[in-house]
Amino acid sequence: MELEPNKTGFQTLAEPHPTQLVPGGRVGKAVTVDDLRRAVPDYCFTPSLFWSFFYLVRDLAYSGILLMGLYRMLNTIVVQESPVLYYLTVIGSGFDQGFVWTGLWVIAHACGHSSFSRSAVLNDSIGFSTHRRHHIYANHIDKDLNSVPPQRQSYAEKIGQAAEVLEEIGQDAPWVLFLRIVLQPTIGWNWYILTNITCPPTAVVKPGMSMWRHDLGCLATIAGLYHLYTWFGSFETLFWVYIMPWTWVNHWIVMITYLHHTHPAVPQYTSESWTFLRGATATIDHHFGLIGTHFFHRISSDHVTHHLFSRISHYYARTASQVIIPLLGRHYHGRGDFNYQALETAFARCQWVEEDGDKDVAFGLRRGDAVSETDEKHRGLWYRSGRSPMPECKMLGSGLRSGLDRTKKERGGSQQL
Repeated sequence: MELEPNKTGFQTLAEPHPTQLVPGGRVGKAVTVDDLRRAVPDYCFTPSLFWSFFYLVRDLAYSGILLMGLYRMLNTIVVQESPVLYYLTVIGSGFDQGFVWTGLWVIAHACGHSSFSRSAVLNDSIGFSTHRRHHIYANHIDKDLNSVPPQRQSYAEKIGQAAEVLEEIGQDAPWVLFLRIVLQPTIGWNWYILTNITCPPTAVVKPGMSMWRHDLGCLATIAGLYHLYTWFGSFETLFWVYIMPWTWVNHWIVMITYLHHTHPAVPQYTSESWTFLRGATATIDHHFGLIGTHFFHRISSDHVTHHLFSRISHYYARTASQVIIPLLGRHYHGRGDFNYQALETAFARCQWVEEDGDKDVAFGLRRGDAVSETDEKHRGLWYRSGRSPMPECKMLGSGLRSGLDRTKKERGGSQQL
């Protein structure tokens, strides 16, 4: 990737066009996690309480300003007497609040990664995240938690077709594609929390593991919402003040997560071929302009760095990316746009996965010879196009290869791409 100097004298990464998102080749010099860690300045791994609280207070102030503005607007005569102005006001306020609350979610998510502070008590008091397993096993077909794609047989069963004829299956009509794109971020996050959809049974939390922090947080939220309801005296007011922006937060969270790990250029891995470094770099950054950098705290534009070192605070992410990305070479997939076209690509061309020797060779996972063809340690699972199956309503099960009886891959600094 080319580096361009900016006005401050620091360097920023040039933005590639989305069409440049193609499979990369093997890095000239094998890079390890330790290599990447040594390249990042040490201060990036130590959160600053000043900056952590600065962004928290700033976002809370934004939210308070929007709530005060909504209150004042709803108490003006012109809005009260005009249904059109009323709905424009509440819908617009909920939309804007959704950006701010997504930023607050990112801060709570940072607490779950201990990148807000080094104090566990302080982190748990401010926010928590339950997707640590996704970071440990990113793009692992058996152990990842998020948007795990089916393989050939499972996908064929989902759409009611024979596995041998999948290449002849067309894609969704534009209106069907649009409905699926709307449906996923609207209710997908809530349904995922309730039922673990898109999650294989080999990836669930260990039986008996304490979930008290998550449960207490949910109970506190429910109690707070009930208190708001009784204070407002109206479910309609609660809907516009909380449920509407909360729904937008769900939308942005699902869209961010889905786009990062779902693209024809990004492989999934089996238990035999997965390593932490391969899984973490099978991620695409997405540029969302001012919204992504200011309100979303760079969660979309520096996601590769976030997966490699989740303890780096968001305000240091750009600094870390500037030194990490050049070391990754072509294993950095580039940075795409964060828009509807990106979702169309992901939904239309990323329905299921299977092995593809040509893509493995082009990407640099293995050599194109008879010896390497039998080496399962250097094979990826690549996305294939097709039509959308019926929406998931329960945890994934059939068709996924169980990883319980395979050799465990340990995360370590000696792993190479």
